[in-house]
Amino acid sequence: MVPLDPQVAAMRAERMARGATPLYEMTLAQARAADLADIRAAGGDPEPVFEVTDATFPGPAGELPVRLYRPSADRPLPTLVYFFGGGWTLGGIDTSDGVCRALANAAGCLVVTPGYRLAPEHPFPAATDDCLTALGWVAENADALGADPARVAVGGDSAGGNLAAVVALQARDRGLPLAAQLLVYPNTCYRADTESLRDNDDRWMFNHHSVDWYWRNYLPDPEAGRDPRVSPLLAPDLSGLPPALVITAEYDPLRDEGERYAERMRAAGVAVELTRYDGMAHGFFTMSGSLADARRALDQAARYLRETLWR
Repeated sequence: MVPLDPQVAAMRAERMARGATPLYEMTLAQARAADLADIRAAGGDPEPVFEVTDATFPGPAGELPVRLYRPSADRPLPTLVYFFGGGWTLGGIDTSDGVCRALANAAGCLVVTPGYRLAPEHPFPAATDDCLTALGWVAENADALGADPARVAVGGDSAGGNLAAVVALQARDRGLPLAAQLLVYPNTCYRADTESLRDNDDRWMFNHHSVDWYWRNYLPDPEAGRDPRVSPLLAPDLSGLPPALVITAEYDPLRDEGERYAERMRAAGVAVELTRYDGMAHGFFTMSGSLADARRALDQAARYLRETLWR
């Protein structure tokens, strides 16, 4: 392993110096507020976008928020449906605002970020149901949204990457065409027995305690973790999925399961581009205001979307 990136090490040292409390030791309300504050602080100034629109879409259990980022007046545009991260417990459409602005501008695509119900108030399968419904809503309303239904990708980071992978599997099974997947350090297997998960116990970083806390919030019972809609790595067949860019971080408990999912997709005949960012930690993708590698990863994701959606 290479040493922790100096910029990441400085962030870790700052957390240690102020005795920051891990999110999993906070109340739910405290953790949600702290998570959003940290993301905004590390994300830098949000990029201006041609048009940003807040709306709602009809979810399975009621109206849910959705935000659309349009980089130009051109219509229709290839479209990325992006699911925010936060362990299915934290976050909202504001969580991924900086990432979505950057991807809309750099990839030249419409980015749609749907809200979904959070755990533990709404455990699995609420989030997956909401996200699949959001994809269907985009397809059904493509003309009104200015989206090209033949050029739609799904993406997300962390739990959002998990939801993107799960939605891609469900879309395949339901005959909903997708052009690409963008999976950024995704959770892919409940209780994964991996080296990266076992060896990550740093209190000042995202660690295996963090992962366990999110899973306990998300799952109604441990047995649900075997469902491929929870653990896409356990899906019996990964063939027929759209091409994927999978991004992982070296110092991330989710590293190995994300890479195993990429390898399984590749073995099933899916075109996969896999990149591990050495020296990086979980969450880095949203920290473009603080980390040079976050900017590089965003550029890579945008380039991949241009290559797959603008053919």
